[in-house]
Amino acid sequence: MSELLLDRTRCSVAGTLAVVGEKWTLLVLREAFLGVRRFADFQRILGAPKAVLTDRLAGLVEQGILRRVPYQAEGERQRAEYRLTRKGVDLFPTLVALMEWGDRYLADGDGPLELDHRDCGAPVHLALSCEAGHPVDGAWDVTSVRRG
Repeated sequence: MSELLLDRTRCSVAGTLAVVGEKWTLLVLREAFLGVRRFADFQRILGAPKAVLTDRLAGLVEQGILRRVPYQAEGERQRAEYRLTRKGVDLFPTLVALMEWGDRYLADGDGPLELDHRDCGAPVHLALSCEAGHPVDGAWDVTSVRRG
């Protein structure tokens, strides 16, 4: 496809990076996928500055990736938990892809975390396929086609 024919200002990759392409945002999402829900827990695990974490959580809520759910521990004031929405859950393959890439190219040996299928216990790996079910091994197996 000619580079001149593709309008890169509407690029989905650029749009997605504008929403989740910052280090702390991706780390917040990682922790959310691992079950973290409360501000204090995000801050303790990530070591993020409070202002940065507040900003990233607010942005993820604003984008509809996380939702705030009120909770109140006995004898304490009401606070909010952060839970993934469907839109947020749909980012899981993105995080798995980043994790697998890091395990392959940055880790000494196996990565520090393995994802196992809850039902059978087998390791989980990301795989690409076309709508007809054929495996796609990489960019060389794909051609870009302009829509509309």
